[in-house]
Amino acid sequence: MSLQQRAEDAPEESSGFFIGAADSDSVSEEDHHQLILQKANALASQNCLKEAIYWFSAARRYGSVRPEQLSTFLVCILRNFKTKAAGPDALPGQNRGSSSDVMFDCPNCRSFLGEAVTIACGHTYCKRCLQRRLLSKCKLCPEAVRGEEKTNVLLSGLLDKWFPDELKKCKTLCKVDELCRRKRFQEAVSLATNAIQSDSEMTVAVRLSRAEAYMALKQYCQALEDTEFCTGSSCSAEALFRKAMVLYEMGHVDESLHVFLHCLAVDEDFPCAKRQVEKILCDLLSPDDENVKVGLRETTQNTSPHLRSKTLVANSQVPLQSPVQRQHQVRAGSAPNNLDNDEKRWESLERPGLSRAHSLRMHSSSCGLTKGLKQVAKAKTSRSVPDNLLDPNDMECSLCMRLFYEPVTTPCGHTFCKNCLERCLDHTPQCPLCKESLKEYLACRKYMVTTVLDTLIKQYLSQEHAERTKAHLEETRELSDLTKNVPIFVCTMAYPTVPCPLHVFEPRYRLMIRRCMDTGTQQFGMCINDPQKGFADYGCMLIIRSIHFLPDGRSVVDTVGGKRFRVLSRGMKDGYSTADIEHLEDNRVEDNDDLEKLQELHDEVYEQACVWFQNLKIHFHNQILQHFGPMPEREADIQGPPTCRSRALSK
Repeated sequence: MSLQQRAEDAPEESSGFFIGAADSDSVSEEDHHQLILQKANALASQNCLKEAIYWFSAARRYGSVRPEQLSTFLVCILRNFKTKAAGPDALPGQNRGSSSDVMFDCPNCRSFLGEAVTIACGHTYCKRCLQRRLLSKCKLCPEAVRGEEKTNVLLSGLLDKWFPDELKKCKTLCKVDELCRRKRFQEAVSLATNAIQSDSEMTVAVRLSRAEAYMALKQYCQALEDTEFCTGSSCSAEALFRKAMVLYEMGHVDESLHVFLHCLAVDEDFPCAKRQVEKILCDLLSPDDENVKVGLRETTQNTSPHLRSKTLVANSQVPLQSPVQRQHQVRAGSAPNNLDNDEKRWESLERPGLSRAHSLRMHSSSCGLTKGLKQVAKAKTSRSVPDNLLDPNDMECSLCMRLFYEPVTTPCGHTFCKNCLERCLDHTPQCPLCKESLKEYLACRKYMVTTVLDTLIKQYLSQEHAERTKAHLEETRELSDLTKNVPIFVCTMAYPTVPCPLHVFEPRYRLMIRRCMDTGTQQFGMCINDPQKGFADYGCMLIIRSIHFLPDGRSVVDTVGGKRFRVLSRGMKDGYSTADIEHLEDNRVEDNDDLEKLQELHDEVYEQACVWFQNLKIHFHNQILQHFGPMPEREADIQGPPTCRSRALSK
């Protein structure tokens, strides 16, 4: 069938989206394939699900469709799923608890942070969520999660000191996960079972890990029982994903797809669920079975979307209910009480080799415990730092030996004051403690405050933090005075209103420039070198217009000349020169004869400058134009006030 014939047979609603170029005989099959995919994605982006299904299926006849090419289609299906299926019970809210509880919770799984890992944006997650790749971006900001960061040494040590019992549970869970990664699944099951029997508070997380081990051992009944237990308790994205994976491995593609979508409705950025749904959709859209498209189209019509697997679409007379739908029926009191109906409801969960009686036991067990599990989930342990264990010395920067101010954590897991770390990186791109390379971290220049530690200090050490903040503000105020202890860049001659680009590479001047920006003055003095005094008695202020940082920490600073000054006294601060200065003002010429001579001198100098500039070789001529711009116009008022600041700010 030609592409034009397919367009004529397509649903009427899609005719407006048809790509006119596609009916040309000169278009190759590869071009047909790309055009159809573009059309299908356009339809999916506009929420035309039925038409998108048709065209994605048509694309399969012209070439392969990779799972990642169905991302727009997935968004469309998920949008329909949320709109028509998700109710208050389907998308439960999270009980966040008090502020002190939340501080020590992982933003993703809501469990105790345990072995805490701080990512680039400054937010902190439990190590388990990052190791399992349970999130692709931060839940609290749009920052992407790399998952390569190391454990926050300081925070994990504090949590171990304050909450040793909870950290012990986290380590047990990590051991179960480690056994799974090493494919020692039977040992993982044994360790998880012992943990569940000894401590009921860690049931949900350990059961999820045990379910993964059971699934690897092909013990699907036990795996499904664990996942039903967890979804009944918390209905978290991870619990739903693990349940969907078990159903998928059992061959129940339709039910697994429904639960995968439920998982994405709870957390639309859950990466593993996204990839799995794209893979299932790619298989279901195969042109070999037209029944699949019928089942997919029903998603837009049913109040409870239900996507059927190929086998069940062909054979089932009664729509199959997912375990999630069955749980809603139990809550609403609409579930039949007789055993026959229960058996029919669970027939879809059976697999050759699994008894119906075992399936029924699973169903009864999970339904009977749901209410109790929800109560356990809500009754979270109240966490507050014990007063007798709270020691301000535990939160001191190892560089300045003072309480952390704006604490930042490096990718290697060590924490320092932001300013302290920047000063160290001025000298060498290595962690001051472990000497691990921080070149990439330096190149990004994202020194984000570690939120948990900052909140912890402000809440539990409020008085100490107030004193530390006061000291910091006093230091900043001292650096912002433009007549006392003014930073001096000893380099070349500078002039008012004249641009002066600088290449800053020395650590002392990196610090100086950064302080000029942090204090808000954006100014420093420029003097030429003097062998006797260190620098000349007269200089010019430079106003920073922009800074371009290079990956290795160097920078190109664009400045323009400001006021002239005279040095009153000299000093030194952290390696760079400082000076107390007074700004210079020209004495106005009032006598007409003197004013006429001044004007003649001005005109003579201006003419000499123009002649000199015009006689330069073209190479130097162009360089000056590039750095300083065109020759300024002749001054109308040679005694007028300087306008360098307004010029600098206008550029």
